Amino acid sequence: VTAGVFLVARMSPVFEFSPFALTVVTVIGAITAFFAATVGLVQNDIKRVIAYSTCSQLGYMFAGLGVGAYEPAMFHLFTHAFFKALLFLGSGSVIHAMSDEQDMRKMGGLFRMIPATWLMMIIGTLALTGVPGTAGYFSKDAIIEATFVADANPAHMFAYVMLVVAALFTSFYSWRLIFMTFHGQTRASNETLSHVHESPMVMMLPLVVLAVGAIFAGLAFEKLFIGDAHSAFWLSSIFHGADNHVLHAMHHDVPAWAAGMPTLMMLIGLAVAVLFYLVKPELPKQLAREQEPLYKFLLNKWYFDEIYDFLFVRPAFWIGRLLWKQGDGRIIDGLGPDGVSARVLDVTRGVVRLQSGYLYHYAFAMLLGVAALATYFMFGGAH
Repeated sequence: VTAGVFLVARMSPVFEFSPFALTVVTVIGAITAFFAATVGLVQNDIKRVIAYSTCSQLGYMFAGLGVGAYEPAMFHLFTHAFFKALLFLGSGSVIHAMSDEQDMRKMGGLFRMIPATWLMMIIGTLALTGVPGTAGYFSKDAIIEATFVADANPAHMFAYVMLVVAALFTSFYSWRLIFMTFHGQTRASNETLSHVHESPMVMMLPLVVLAVGAIFAGLAFEKLFIGDAHSAFWLSSIFHGADNHVLHAMHHDVPAWAAGMPTLMMLIGLAVAVLFYLVKPELPKQLAREQEPLYKFLLNKWYFDEIYDFLFVRPAFWIGRLLWKQGDGRIIDGLGPDGVSARVLDVTRGVVRLQSGYLYHYAFAMLLGVAALATYFMFGGAH
């Protein structure tokens, strides 16, 4: 999936000459960012939340590519590697501490028991949600600002709105993960709690390295990727058409309210997560009961698997079964090998009946032969 982002950026000389293709990339990217973020809101498996977050962030990258902001998209791909790897490995550390438990509903109150893992996950979450100064803030906000100013793309405002809303959802589900896992009352069994322990140094050291990148990668590389030094950094790796001024407009033409919107959404998402999982932890269950159809819709990933199964999997199985049973079995084998072999067997069974082994049968057959010959010579031979 990340290779796709790299590929589209490297194919910029082709995409720049097809506004329609760029619009399609923008729409698909924006929808992906929104869709995956909505699904992440209600998942209970700690790794599944992070997996849908990854899908959502890839949507950001493709939306950036679609509006011609290739450098910000690649910048986000670069910074995202740090904090998302940090979150994945951090969740692995949690699972290791919890004796392979992945359900966040069976966690809670772990930050005192595994404080180092908690700190690493907090750093990853700060970067993912785009807290100012972290790596995610520099790259994600750059993409959102680029979508706002890319007025040559007819889908640019659609992308901007989708990405801003996705930023709200990202903040909520990220902090939801932290609060459900590390804070509040523990929901783990006593047996599991008795085995909770901090991960060894061989697991923690990579987390520390990634945490440094999650904090400083944006600040350290902003100038090279999207700042004053970007031309010398990218050289001919990325091509911009004559009408593509997105990178310049991103730095100079974005109003303060549009630039500040992602940060505002991040704060709102954090506030709602605090309310739901620290102040009134009974609220999520109550909301899930009241909005059960919507909750199930999101929990079942917009029923994409079921729709895919109905539209593609079942018809493919039906066609395959039809070709197998009717086409291959009845027609090809029936008329071909099976049919020929069956007729040969029928003939041989008939011949076998003639070979009875009784002398009088053979004598009778000979008499029939003699009679047939005599008849032939009497009637046929006369002509």
